Amino acid sequence: MAKRERVMRMSVEQPLWRALTGYRVLTMVYAIGLFVSAYDEVAHPWVAISYFAVLAVWTLATLPRVANAASCTKRFLAADLTIALTGILLTRIAETHERIEAGAPTLPSIWTAGAVLAFAIKGGWRWAAFASTLVAAANLIHRSGVPTRDTIHMVLLVWIASIAIGYVVEVARASERTLARALEIEAATRERERLARDIHDSVLQVLAMVQRRGAVIGGEAAELGRLAGEQEVALRTLVSGGLVPVSRVSEDAAEGAVVRAVDEPDDSGGAVDLRLLLASYAGAKVSLAEPGAPVTLAPAAARELAAAVGAALDNVRKHAGEQARAWILVEDEPGEVIVTVRDDGPGIPEGRLAQAEGEGRLGVALSIRGRLRELGGSAELISVPGQGTEVELKVPKATSASRGKAEQR
Repeated sequence: MAKRERVMRMSVEQPLWRALTGYRVLTMVYAIGLFVSAYDEVAHPWVAISYFAVLAVWTLATLPRVANAASCTKRFLAADLTIALTGILLTRIAETHERIEAGAPTLPSIWTAGAVLAFAIKGGWRWAAFASTLVAAANLIHRSGVPTRDTIHMVLLVWIASIAIGYVVEVARASERTLARALEIEAATRERERLARDIHDSVLQVLAMVQRRGAVIGGEAAELGRLAGEQEVALRTLVSGGLVPVSRVSEDAAEGAVVRAVDEPDDSGGAVDLRLLLASYAGAKVSLAEPGAPVTLAPAAARELAAAVGAALDNVRKHAGEQARAWILVEDEPGEVIVTVRDDGPGIPEGRLAQAEGEGRLGVALSIRGRLRELGGSAELISVPGQGTEVELKVPKATSASRGKAEQR
């Protein structure tokens, strides 16, 4: 079956870069508009015109630089802040002393805040504090060391806002890494459980059979059975322990945290009749009772449910004996499919399942309950000593259908 790598990117930082791009363009237009509206009052308009020409070209030409963190380099940030600080200081040349004292805006006006916010998004609150401090110093020089109330208000607003945004970005990045790690651990756990089920249903069963048969036959076969038993114990320990892989690192940190998962899309397409999969279990000692109409489920859900039924029948043969009889009942309800496996064996003593799980024997925990849990269903086991065992498996149709569609995409 073909495998397909699915990449999920998570980034709350990227929208901030897009917002900053728009902010720089709008504030550039706003600063030019302020100058045009007060053109007649400006002492040296050609100084302002020259600066705004540079500002407009710089803003438009560097839009790709503020598209993401990777493009926004330290060298760019330094040049960008230099243009903002230069504009503040040039205001003393372009404007008259009276207009400056009256509170006239600096040439770049609120465009300066965009340069500071770029520091905040790129490097966090410490970078933001550094850039906003330089802006505050430039404003003090512009006001000859005696800032007005409006100047103080603007400087404090930029300083506090940039530091707050920088801190939020740092928290968001940490949260993304934590979420990516949690998703990888969940994916690794699911994969480990799937492999454990497959191993239990095949390799461990064979090893256990070889051990039993070797002990009965004796001789060299007994030694082979002993070795098989040792390998079974080692393999059960490995399966029950499991491994968690090291978290992957994003190739482009600017695009957020990365989580990879491997999908195995179903090639058959469409729904599967569960009755066809369960028919192979019917025999002289296993009776199958099913509806007259097809019981359709998504291919993956149908296979997993059938495998869980097979695991339940394996437990019947293993614990109730080869002569035990079993019955499979399939019920097609409006919202779910219910499959019940019942046997006439001696039943399971109380506490035996918990003991088996502690010993690494995970047949019920993984091969049955684990499969149903992944399908959004449930597995209930009812056993009374001397009266047999009943396993009821439930799979919701809506969940299995949505899983089937997701696999085909």
